[in-house]
Amino acid sequence: MEQYFNFSYEGMHHVLTESKMALNNFRESRSAFSVALNSNARMLCFGPFGDDKRIPFKHVFINLGDSYSTDTSIFTAPRSGVYSLAVTIYSDIDSPINPFAACANLMVNGHAVAVLPEHKSNDPEDSSTVVVAVGLKAGDQVVVLLPAGCVICDNLSHFNTFTGFLLHTTDS
Repeated sequence: MEQYFNFSYEGMHHVLTESKMALNNFRESRSAFSVALNSNARMLCFGPFGDDKRIPFKHVFINLGDSYSTDTSIFTAPRSGVYSLAVTIYSDIDSPINPFAACANLMVNGHAVAVLPEHKSNDPEDSSTVVVAVGLKAGDQVVVLLPAGCVICDNLSHFNTFTGFLLHTTDS
């Protein structure tokens, strides 16, 4: 009986160890971030510039896995997989003769994945949103660029956001 008990105990201990490892791997694979341009009480604008600039999203809602850097404004994919990425931009320029518009480019490893164009129209506000699902490899870098001549504005309302999360991992 003792031998049977020891055998059963060892088997259950092995299953428990494997389950704990699987749970830890699942926890480590979680990756999600959501950031906004700033947290200022009054409306502040970023741009326009003479060349493209990385948008410095500084207000962090969540950074699960610490893969988004507020120092560099870069999201680095921690694991290969399919990610959902979303960008919303907004500009509040009160002058109808202002030639600047809200626009941005979602970039992966220096290549545009999505362009957010908003052409200046008669209203004083411009906005655009894009949501994409993309395959990323571990180490791929994702940034949002403000193209030359564009402007975005934000305050505590967090009109300008950059969000991403891992949908599922892949082998490569």
